[in-house]
Amino acid sequence: MKNSSKGSTMKNELPQPAISLPLIPRPQKRPSVFRVWVGIGMIATILFYNSRPQTYTVCSGSKQIYTVDPLHPRVECISVKGTRIVDVGTAEALTKHCNYLSPLLPESITSKLRIGPPCKVVQLDPNAVLVPGLADAHAHILENGYMNQLPLGGSKSVQEVIKRIKAYLDAHPDVKDDKTRWIEGMGWDQGKWPGAQFPTAADLDTEPLLKGRLISLTRVDGHTRWVSTAVLQIVEKDLPTQVPGGLIVRDDSGAPTGIFVDNAVQLIPTPEWSEKQMSEYFDLTMKQALSYGLTSVHDAWTKPVQIELFKKIAKQGNLPMRVYMLANNGTGDYWGSTLEKLYNYGVHGRLNLRAIKLVADGALGSWGAALLEPYSDKPQTSGIMISSPEIIQEQVRQFHKDGWQTAIHCIGDRANHVVLGIYESILNEGTDVAEWRPRIEHAQILTPEDLEKIGKLGVIASVQPTHATSDMWYAETRLGPERIKGAYAYQTLLTTSPQGVLPLGSDFPIEGVNPLLGFYAAVSKLSVDGTSPHGPGGWYPNERLTREQALKGMTLDAAYASFAEKEIGSLTIGKKADFVVFDKDFMTLPFDEILQAKVLTTVVDGEAAYGKLI
Repeated sequence: MKNSSKGSTMKNELPQPAISLPLIPRPQKRPSVFRVWVGIGMIATILFYNSRPQTYTVCSGSKQIYTVDPLHPRVECISVKGTRIVDVGTAEALTKHCNYLSPLLPESITSKLRIGPPCKVVQLDPNAVLVPGLADAHAHILENGYMNQLPLGGSKSVQEVIKRIKAYLDAHPDVKDDKTRWIEGMGWDQGKWPGAQFPTAADLDTEPLLKGRLISLTRVDGHTRWVSTAVLQIVEKDLPTQVPGGLIVRDDSGAPTGIFVDNAVQLIPTPEWSEKQMSEYFDLTMKQALSYGLTSVHDAWTKPVQIELFKKIAKQGNLPMRVYMLANNGTGDYWGSTLEKLYNYGVHGRLNLRAIKLVADGALGSWGAALLEPYSDKPQTSGIMISSPEIIQEQVRQFHKDGWQTAIHCIGDRANHVVLGIYESILNEGTDVAEWRPRIEHAQILTPEDLEKIGKLGVIASVQPTHATSDMWYAETRLGPERIKGAYAYQTLLTTSPQGVLPLGSDFPIEGVNPLLGFYAAVSKLSVDGTSPHGPGGWYPNERLTREQALKGMTLDAAYASFAEKEIGSLTIGKKADFVVFDKDFMTLPFDEILQAKVLTTVVDGEAAYGKLI
């Protein structure tokens, strides 16, 4: 039927015209509840994730990650969460469970859902190497900054020293124009000058610009001071004839020449450092140390005022690396009961104080090291005991009684013999050597019997390999062919140690801050130009360390010497994430290329303190 056809249109099916309602506002679209909650969730997740401990994995395709952990000596990857190492192993093992969703979810959820860590992987350059954070087991933080204001290291004559002082004054007109200001510098070494004799105050007077100025110049070892005539005029009338534990060098007429050795240095009235100066010295050294891969330093002569400065810095959260203080108050009186021990002090827990530094004798370079027999090149002296054996024994016993670790400077064989005897008497009374961990700083010259004794007792020998390569050019002349056999005996000291530890340091600023200088000296027994008194094979090469031993000495052994081996010193699961990335593998490079390795990144507590990681 026509009316039933598909083309027909019923009246109620006719299209209606569009209706305009201008007075009624069109409703606006509003976000759905779902979208609101998603937005809030994303913001919350971002904020939460940013507050979570950072998690990442560092990998070396060539397995050039040296852990110093005997269970896993070399690995492909380490994983870090926050301040800790949480895993070590292969890339496959450490990343197969990681999840790209992990950063977007709270840890409480990822743990329940068994979602792995975030897939944030840092791939090292094929030539790079990663090692635990390096430690310097014997250094001087503020003194390093102080020396850098007028460095005299490497000077080849008195004339060069004078030239450097003049350049310093030209660069510091405020000091140049104010005749009341002291001129202070550090680093000279007469052993490297023609004649190898001590300089005099008269030498400084040869330069008109310096005549009449107050000048105090510290020798490279820190044990001798060279002063000007103007300084002598201030102190001369009050100078004693003899100085216990020290020496005032005099000419044939008995007049002081301007050289003061060991305890006699205290007679020079140089100005005390201000807090501003100390802060500047501290900052300079920290920047240097981090740039060379140091994450821990044992400060080997921390005075009370310096302790307070370090505490202030640590409390403010501005201590960029770990500092283990060896305290000394500069007096002969006992003071351990008045000093507060510090354990993981400060915002980041990087400052510790539980050790005392004492000094038994002087230095070899200034004929101050105390020897059992006279010097071969100066038979009129056997060196200087800065403190008498009786005083040292009394102090060590009292410090030990009050729970302090003691670290005693001993260079000469007499000083080492005296201190080992004191340690032996206390240990034989039942003291646990692992709980006390007594140290000898330098342990430089020992008799064959004392080399055996230091190992038998378990006393820690804290040594500085660059001292050997700096001293080797004159040490044999000074000590003779027999005594030298017990000097700088690093392999013997390590082999006889029952704990198998030999912490390495530099004694900076006496030597350079770069720890690779010590590593190179320990494994090669060569100077930086590849030479030695015994030729290119090294100076007494039988006492060299292997590279693995040297790396352990700069990491785990140094940690042991500061009671920190459970927290730092190796790339072990659960330990602090302190590590260093070098651009070259100094563990395999030829000797002459070791010092070419440069630090790319220094990481402390899982975060880059120098360079960039992620």
